[in-house]
Amino acid sequence: MALPSSDCVVAEQLCLSDSTCNATYRTLENCVLAKTRLLSLDHDSRVRCLNAELDLGNSSLLHCRCHRRMKRQEHCLRVFWTVHSSMTDGYFSLETSPYENPANEEHWKTDYNKLAALVSGSQLAGDATNPCLRATHICNLSKKCFRLRTDYASICTKRAGSEDVCDRRKCHRGLRNFFEKVPEDFTKRILFCPCQDEFCGERRRKTIVPDCSFQYNTKPNCLWLLDFCLEDRICKSRLADFQQNCQPVDMSPDGCSLHNHAACLQAYMGMIGTPMTPNYVSNSSVEVSLWCTCENSGNQKEKCDQILGMFESNKCLENTIWSQMHLKQRALERQEDFLYSSSLSFQGDSASTSLSSAMSQVAEGKTQRDSSKQSSMPMASSVYSGAATSWPSLALFLPLLLSPH
Repeated sequence: MALPSSDCVVAEQLCLSDSTCNATYRTLENCVLAKTRLLSLDHDSRVRCLNAELDLGNSSLLHCRCHRRMKRQEHCLRVFWTVHSSMTDGYFSLETSPYENPANEEHWKTDYNKLAALVSGSQLAGDATNPCLRATHICNLSKKCFRLRTDYASICTKRAGSEDVCDRRKCHRGLRNFFEKVPEDFTKRILFCPCQDEFCGERRRKTIVPDCSFQYNTKPNCLWLLDFCLEDRICKSRLADFQQNCQPVDMSPDGCSLHNHAACLQAYMGMIGTPMTPNYVSNSSVEVSLWCTCENSGNQKEKCDQILGMFESNKCLENTIWSQMHLKQRALERQEDFLYSSSLSFQGDSASTSLSSAMSQVAEGKTQRDSSKQSSMPMASSVYSGAATSWPSLALFLPLLLSPH
């Protein structure tokens, strides 16, 4: 992907080529390093850090952004947070997303509709009664979707008879690779498939292999989960993007301040594979939550509830997920009607009939191989089948990290 001029990696290169900008940027890098190591700075050092950030406000670094699918994403995010990180309590805000507006990003061209037609034209057409299973079968026909889904499933799944816990960090990385590199035509349908029964709902809930990626043996405190997230550059970036694009407001008809369900949905999926990975709360509900609790939060109980409420009591997110599922349900019904009527035209064309038959065999062969893999990995069976108000700025929680220890 070509890097636009607003890319933070390009903006950093431009800054480093200028002696004045270079010196200011290096100063700010040292300030961020001191913050990361929780080193206390005297008054003059804090002023110098703040001035360096203000001086860079006149450079191309101020408005630079990153792309979700770029190869040097972590480097880009490091540049962004260097420029937007202030050493003054309350000045820092996570409400500015480091990511480019989704509308400005290049739209993926995919073969989803073609593969969906193969599944509908094969003996797997009965999957219409289970949208989650149908979405899985379509994914299995795509080399990239099948490979990356297989990768994270094998990483996140415990081996039979093994008492070792899964490698959560690698599991999260595998999930991020899947949701970043596989076109949303596939990932949205797998994660937000509209279910009518709990069997389908269980497949949906287990899409991200929650035993490894979502749950701990005991629920941690949500304040600890936030601290852990803010120390991770990827998680902090995804949380900032989520806060910006899924900000709820009472007076909005759709519950969202930006009125952009597509951006909110993408931001939610971006949280999957981070320390603050959300998931469905049950097999019979479309409600989502974090795996954390606010018990024993002491005088931080209100702040803890606000963190949990970003997912549990967020009308914007709730309406976004419901709209996506409702939209896909109607699209499935229209597609089934269309494919049924279109299939009648194949009957008089021997070449088309042969092609349709060959495509059905490909789909069935993929499914059989998929089933054989499931039998060797117990958890993989689940995977392969598988009134709100605006929350306050997360700057309120930064003192938890910035306070001296």
